[in-house]
Amino acid sequence: MEILDPKRSGSKTKLGLELPTDPRWAHVASMELEEILTDHAYCEQKAASACISLIQHYPEKAEMVNEVAPVVTEEWGHFRLVLAEIQKRGLRLGRQRKDEYVNKLLAFSKKSDNREERLIENLLTCALIEARSCERFRILSLEIEDEKLRDFYHHFMVSEAGHYKMFLRLAKLYGGDEKVSRRWQEYLDFEAEMVRALPLRGDRMH
Repeated sequence: MEILDPKRSGSKTKLGLELPTDPRWAHVASMELEEILTDHAYCEQKAASACISLIQHYPEKAEMVNEVAPVVTEEWGHFRLVLAEIQKRGLRLGRQRKDEYVNKLLAFSKKSDNREERLIENLLTCALIEARSCERFRILSLEIEDEKLRDFYHHFMVSEAGHYKMFLRLAKLYGGDEKVSRRWQEYLDFEAEMVRALPLRGDRMH
């Protein structure tokens, strides 16, 4: 099932996102629990992989490595939590699906021969994915009818908020506050238009 609400507010979210998600998305997602939990599980797996990739490509960035390394363990732990929730409910983990949201963000990121510039783009992409995930988890924690899932998603909301702040802070550490702040706003503007154009699907976290 897909919904697209043209009346979605243009006011910023508490995380600074330019376009908030239609809160009715939680109801649509609750109708497709196996699908949304499957997508969530793979989001956590991909988040762990993204952190591993940052460490592999930039081992000399000691502060980043030290901050990101524990997130690898945390994100994989989240995958296991979601998998356990799927199984507890008698559902099945489905196949990983194409993530149009993430693919469009990756296409927007600047392709540079300068590895320092690529690092900033990677960190900002990670920050934005975490921010939108946090916003979606917050909606689920407030709006979904299943009270146990409300508590379940509140835990993820808090975690993702910390990851979003970490990635953004690291980007400013290595790229400079003023330059990164300008680029971050470009990301936010692009993401708002992208979210506005994408169908709001109950079987996807993004």
